[in-house]
Amino acid sequence: LVQLVESGGGSVLSGGSLRLSCAASGSTSSTYSMGWFRQAPGKDREGVASLSFLDLCAFYADSVQGRFTISHDRAENTLYLLMHSLTPEDTAMYCCAASWRLWPSLRPVTFTYWGQGPQVTVSS
Repeated sequence: LVQLVESGGGSVLSGGSLRLSCAASGSTSSTYSMGWFRQAPGKDREGVASLSFLDLCAFYADSVQGRFTISHDRAENTLYLLMHSLTPEDTAMYCCAASWRLWPSLRPVTFTYWGQGPQVTVSS
């Protein structure tokens, strides 16, 4: 099993930045990719960014491309999401997820382990 604990959410004004962290523990050697997802009230869960540990290939949703950066600290077993130029449309509950699949994906079904997620609120 893999446990994921996120931190770093909060409230920010439009145009601001936030960094989310996701600390992984447990059987992390069985996971080869991780990702960030978000879900706004009344909407489906949306893949935001994912990263393969194999070649550090990153994959982003069109809505965040150029504004968000996903990264991973292998020594700390921690996944990060750096978010810039935030808009109210980015307001959602964010969570990280881990997968045994090698290649990055934005499809929730491809991920096995999930965190609880911090709330990110962007106000105009």
